[in-house]
Amino acid sequence: MTTTLRSRTSLRSAATTVAAAALLALTACGGSAGTGGEARAPAPRPVDQPADAHPLTATDVDAWLDGYVPAALDREGIPGAAVAVVHDGEVVSARGFGWADRDDRVPVDPDATLFRTGSISKTVTATAVMQLVESGDVDLDVDVATYVDVDLERPVTLRHLLTHTGGFEERVDGLIGGPDATVDLREAMTSDPPAQVFEPGTTPAYSNYGNSLAGLVVEEVSGEPFEDYVADHVLAPAGMTSSTFAQPLPAELADRLAQGYAAPTGPASEFETVGTAPAGAMTASASDMARYMLAQLDDDGPLLAGATRDEMFAPALGEEELGGLAHANRMTLGWFDRSRGGHRIVEHGGDTIVFHTDLALWPEEGSGIFVAMNGTGSEPTSTLELRQGLLEGFADRYHPGDEPAPAADLDPDRSAEQAQALAGAWEPSRTIRSNFLAAAYATGSTTITAEEDGRVLVSPGPNAAEPVLFEPVDDWTWREVGGSSTIAARVVDGEVEAIGYDSAFAFLPVPAGRAAAVPVLGVSLLVLVVAGLTAGATALVRWVRRRRGAEAPERTPTERVLRLLTGVGVASAVLAAVGWAVVVTGVMGFAPPSTGVIRGVQLLQLLALLAVVPAAWRAVDAVRRRRGLLRVLGPVVVTAALVGLGWVAVSLRLLASDITY
Repeated sequence: MTTTLRSRTSLRSAATTVAAAALLALTACGGSAGTGGEARAPAPRPVDQPADAHPLTATDVDAWLDGYVPAALDREGIPGAAVAVVHDGEVVSARGFGWADRDDRVPVDPDATLFRTGSISKTVTATAVMQLVESGDVDLDVDVATYVDVDLERPVTLRHLLTHTGGFEERVDGLIGGPDATVDLREAMTSDPPAQVFEPGTTPAYSNYGNSLAGLVVEEVSGEPFEDYVADHVLAPAGMTSSTFAQPLPAELADRLAQGYAAPTGPASEFETVGTAPAGAMTASASDMARYMLAQLDDDGPLLAGATRDEMFAPALGEEELGGLAHANRMTLGWFDRSRGGHRIVEHGGDTIVFHTDLALWPEEGSGIFVAMNGTGSEPTSTLELRQGLLEGFADRYHPGDEPAPAADLDPDRSAEQAQALAGAWEPSRTIRSNFLAAAYATGSTTITAEEDGRVLVSPGPNAAEPVLFEPVDDWTWREVGGSSTIAARVVDGEVEAIGYDSAFAFLPVPAGRAAAVPVLGVSLLVLVVAGLTAGATALVRWVRRRRGAEAPERTPTERVLRLLTGVGVASAVLAAVGWAVVVTGVMGFAPPSTGVIRGVQLLQLLALLAVVPAAWRAVDAVRRRRGLLRVLGPVVVTAALVGLGWVAVSLRLLASDITY
């Protein structure tokens, strides 16, 4: 449940990606990586930076917001939004736009209307952890098993958890439920932890589980339920009287929650219960979020001492842990690095299914901006476009500046060689590898193309729908052309092992086997569908001929049995593919299928795998009998297709005994 200034990787988007990938697997598309100038580079995004900063006053901010937000809401099909801006210890502006309730025409009120803030909640969790660090009750670099009874594969620390380097694979189940969903933080954290697919502290991979485990540490060490601790030690001291982590909302706040809309038309959605509160359960008004920003920016504030706050805002891992990834944007303790125009910016966004938010702070300048929306809009990128435009527009209007110059000793030939080393297919570190949902990520690769001048084209861009062009600024480091985001490579023994981007994410090379899985799946399914149709047509012709008294070739009992078993396997393979699409669609809609349904699809997949034996027997028998090219080719091709599907099923963990996702 996270978002970024440039793009958003949310609870909803994670599940959507999973479902879309599974459905694509039925038609099986593949991609290739280029090393030349085959892909057309996009034009640099214009950065409208005035020569001088505008005055950060209520008059100027309100005029700017009035010129941007209403038009953006209308364009993107989003019903309502609230924006708060702070500077120099004061609330500059808190505004409401559009409708909190579209049907009853209730306007958004920055004081009264409440929004679910999604993963901005993680900054509250980080603040709570840092309070315990400040008091000496916890240590950032001690195994969390010291504080919580949790059985993990590898030791992790609070520093790992707050920087999303705990090594955990993605966990989808239970992220968001309906209004009647139950919430038990300890049970969710300790009963079945996700697999750790990376060495802790080495590879950023955004994890709702990891942040929530940090929240459980707060609960265990403080002796208070997490929701109560943050209410007493974060929300109340910051003056956030209309904010809560409680689910469902307290009676005095429930009627103030904005209605959330998944589409530009249609009814409002039900209350969303976030399965693990520390990762995304906070509900707040825009005015309360203004108070939160002021409390975070105050050097002598009510939440943390200035030195502790500065530690929280500083990059928390260096080159010793991350290698070359440390030259890209890095996580602080709970916050993303969004530095732009030479100004340090810490940021976090949030998404549920229907609420979308962002918050950014300029610690040195004492400025901050918060935005919340109660609709997803008309396009998948609708909320991204609005938030990105608002935050980047604020940065360029009130805190303009130039990006750091490229390294003085940058060698064009070396940059070109390094760009070539990046060319290829890459997959995100935020992924699932241990169970059937690994198949969903097989279609989600990103292609990097090297340009002759050392620039690289990332298609699609990091968490973006469109390609993004990066230019070299240092060894193994590139910055977005016309922008501020940075990517950097970790190189081990001359090979690019990972590419860091977006603070809590990295690209990893797509293994050759997984890259081949999708085309093999597509070809195999196509062969089996054609084989099934052909077998049906052949059976129909035999039946018609018999009805007309014509003789049909007799088959031996063994032939009949082998043909039947092969047919069962072919049908099972096709049904399994459809079944996986249905299963993952349910996951996408946060209406997961039962264990029995998943096991049933696995049984179909297993029958398809076992059908390799009778299919191969038929093929060998056809060759031995020299029954003609066409009658030999059919069984051979079907056998090959079943073998291909079996390989895909094993390599993509479709038959894994652990179906926790």
